Amino acid sequence: MASTNEVTFSGLRLLTAPGRVMTPRSTTEPLVERAVTLLGSGPAVVADVGSGSGAIAVAIALRAPNAEVWAVDSSAAAVELTRANVALHGLAGRVRVVHGDLLEGLPLRLDLVAANLPYLPESLRLHDPYGDLRSEPADAVFAPGDGLWPYRRLLEASERRLMAGGAVLIQYRRTILEAERSELGDLLAELEERLLAA
Repeated sequence: MASTNEVTFSGLRLLTAPGRVMTPRSTTEPLVERAVTLLGSGPAVVADVGSGSGAIAVAIALRAPNAEVWAVDSSAAAVELTRANVALHGLAGRVRVVHGDLLEGLPLRLDLVAANLPYLPESLRLHDPYGDLRSEPADAVFAPGDGLWPYRRLLEASERRLMAGGAVLIQYRRTILEAERSELGDLLAELEERLLAA
């Protein structure tokens, strides 16, 4: 792997690849906290969609030892970094890493889908309102159209894959949102409301 740095996320030391893979931020730690609470101590199949560095997948796997965690990303650099962080924490037997789009290549039935996806409209790319994102890879931050395209697709895919009682847990503009399978339409409506209010 090309040059890496280190960062602390959720109390864990993780490798990062600045400029190639989104660097994990403390604003995502509440997503891990909520995921661990939802999972409890029982067995579960979890998807970390848009895994980036693998921070979410690694943190969940370490704190929910009965969960089977799948990390997926469409970026080859992100998949490589996730695999490095999985190995760093000795989780190769419990966290499976997949190069794919959204839920592609993951089990047909999932108990929890966690995601922190690109969300800023592509039109903002040249004048990023959040200066701290300028050094991040553009495809980890900006999405086509109004920015909700990745989340719309994820919610549609999740509706077909979640077990009864399963849930989606996402981070959108530094806020953690969740919905059970039967509430995914409401979650999409909330995302669209937040977009209009932004």
